[in-house]
Amino acid sequence: MDLLELRGRLDEIDEKIVRLYEERMEICSMVADYKIETGKKVLDKTREEEKLRKVRALTQNEFNAHGIEELFQQIMSMSRKLQYNKLAETGVYGRLPFIGVDQLDADRARVVFQGAEGAYSQMAMMKYFGEDVDCFHVDAFRDAMCAIEEGSADYAVLPIENSTAGIVNEIYDLLVEFENYIVGEQIIKIEHCLLGLPGTDLEQIRTVYSHPQSLMQSARYLNAHENWQQVSMQNNAFAARKVSGDMDRSQAAIASEQAARIYGLDILERGVNQSDTNSTRFIIVTNQKVFLKNAGKISLCLEVPHESGSLYRILSHFIYNGLNMTKIESRPIEGRNWEYRFFIDFEGNLGESAVKNALRGLREEARNMKVLGNY
Repeated sequence: MDLLELRGRLDEIDEKIVRLYEERMEICSMVADYKIETGKKVLDKTREEEKLRKVRALTQNEFNAHGIEELFQQIMSMSRKLQYNKLAETGVYGRLPFIGVDQLDADRARVVFQGAEGAYSQMAMMKYFGEDVDCFHVDAFRDAMCAIEEGSADYAVLPIENSTAGIVNEIYDLLVEFENYIVGEQIIKIEHCLLGLPGTDLEQIRTVYSHPQSLMQSARYLNAHENWQQVSMQNNAFAARKVSGDMDRSQAAIASEQAARIYGLDILERGVNQSDTNSTRFIIVTNQKVFLKNAGKISLCLEVPHESGSLYRILSHFIYNGLNMTKIESRPIEGRNWEYRFFIDFEGNLGESAVKNALRGLREEARNMKVLGNY
């Protein structure tokens, strides 16, 4: 046979596959009707594993066995998604426990940020809520989460990601631990300055204080001064406050221009961070399950079974529903070696049918899924 004849035969087979696929999906629709009536769950893992064993056994070699297993995993995945759609149309799953609002009640809000006066978190807070915001600051990220959980603050402003240094791991872990939710974000351009006491010369400096990420972002500049000891602190503003309070010209801090003004320090060098496009993304967090009706980004976390292909199958819910995933991060799960929790950002709104359908599928098939916010 020549190539055209072979392709013709393939076309005939493909037409049969399409007809059989549509026939199968019609029956799957009937299965969904039965599950609606009886209250059975869509995912029947035991049944699917049994089916995969049977179809593998029908093949003639291991290569085909592996291929047919992957094919039927996809077919059964599409079947489940059809069933989720039908269940959604009948209202079986009910409403998501988030309330859409036209705007945040920010005018009368009390806001907490981590750090001290002059911290980048304060700058992000003032840009989002305005300079007259009623606010206070705490020493640790956990303290900020506790403040909104207890009600002493309505919102918290926390850094979650830097364009150069990456994610702030502790924030991701706290979002899982606390029943607090993201309702907004604010991006701040970062320009680190080397700060010292008035009249200080670079030759006098022996120790530089700053947050670990700020030291990392300024590594190229700092490494050019081999005799400088680098000391990590909980916050850049804390570092500026220490240098101001200790009155020691051998000390310097890496912090913002605003911190220099607040603590009466000189700017010895500007832009010591190596990237001109360095920015930090801050999240606005509250203890209420609310979202702005015009919100366009959703964050969630989930766990998947520790087995081959499990993450791939979970991510198919985004593909099937036409949702654009913009970010995925992983964090180790405490007490379970080599198992990970995944954090996913994707475009969408909790009021959209495609988002609702994807979330229903994820909730059925993932472990411990939590929507972290729509903003």
